[in-house]
Amino acid sequence: MQVTREDHERHEDAFLAPYAMRSRASRGRVYPEDEHPYRTAYQRDRDRIIHTTAFRRLEYKTQVFVYSEGDHYRNRLTHSVEVAQIGRTLARSLGCNEDLTEAICLGHDLGHPPFGHTGEETLNNLMRAHGGYDHQKQTYRIITQLEHRYEEHPGLNLTYEVREGVVKHDTAYDIVDARDYSPEERGTLECQLSNLADEIAYNTSDTDDGLRAGILDPRAVAQLKIAQRVLKSLGEDRHVDLSEPMMRYRFIRRLVGLEVSDTIAATDANLQKNGVEDLADLRGLPGNVVQYSEELAAENAEFKKFLYENFYRHYRVVRMAAKAERTIRALFDAYVSVPEQLPPETQKRIRENGGDLHRSVCDYIAGMTDRYAIQEYKRLYDPEERV
Repeated sequence: MQVTREDHERHEDAFLAPYAMRSRASRGRVYPEDEHPYRTAYQRDRDRIIHTTAFRRLEYKTQVFVYSEGDHYRNRLTHSVEVAQIGRTLARSLGCNEDLTEAICLGHDLGHPPFGHTGEETLNNLMRAHGGYDHQKQTYRIITQLEHRYEEHPGLNLTYEVREGVVKHDTAYDIVDARDYSPEERGTLECQLSNLADEIAYNTSDTDDGLRAGILDPRAVAQLKIAQRVLKSLGEDRHVDLSEPMMRYRFIRRLVGLEVSDTIAATDANLQKNGVEDLADLRGLPGNVVQYSEELAAENAEFKKFLYENFYRHYRVVRMAAKAERTIRALFDAYVSVPEQLPPETQKRIRENGGDLHRSVCDYIAGMTDRYAIQEYKRLYDPEERV
């Protein structure tokens, strides 16, 4: 039996919640296309994102640890996959469109430059007089302009709802600029779920990586209120050794489960409290309904403060960040001062961009992996390195 796109769309009509986004109700693409015979619009969008060059490059882009620190730490690619897994679980449990949620989750970090948030801050400082740099806006530029995969149009020609999910990706580390996407409207629930899936993924995985690296003190982690709740649910006390691998696996697994379960329950309660009966009701609300419970939100605030002070500001992480900043600054200065050092296709793009040298250099550096940026630094500054 062959299952057609129309069958998938009928399944969505039958099984999704009234407030969920149905693929047949999409506001469409910028460039009209024929529908696919057996994939919905959001399934196609997900697949287009996975096949981009930008998505593949995420494998060698920093989450917290540079790739040379070891093979077992998260990178931007594994982070995106974890976000998508959590997002699909949230969507399924709340009757939402899993394919739309997954597409937003997989695409949300395409615009991250090498070396994580340090790379972003450095590029933003270097580009301050030229429009700045923000990875979320860069993600939007990638999916609408910079990926050249079709003769008919620039970018990926994704549906409105996936593009909206990218520009309305609202977390503590992201700046929302939805001026072209009805900023007065709430994002779809799928969009909102991807936001919290991202936060759950990076908080829990950074804890896992921090414990694995020996940067986080397991005794200090165990004193956190959220950790005590997790340990109690596991039948353990605060004196347990979280540096022991199997205990760490159990702890992180239960922590993710606790965060996800709380989000589902709190969001469902918010939907009922606000009387959300359809998508129009949801879009008309003054704020997002996808949230933690008040208790978990307070515990997560303590949790994030702890990670900032004890992980992100740890001297080993700061040293990596300082090296990354020096590398990106040196690359930027070299290319801007002597543009002829850039590859021919990038020099061509400068001409196509109306001579916008700084933005073209920024795009080139932002697209680099950590590994390529380090190699390029050596080619430009080490006299013994072959160019």
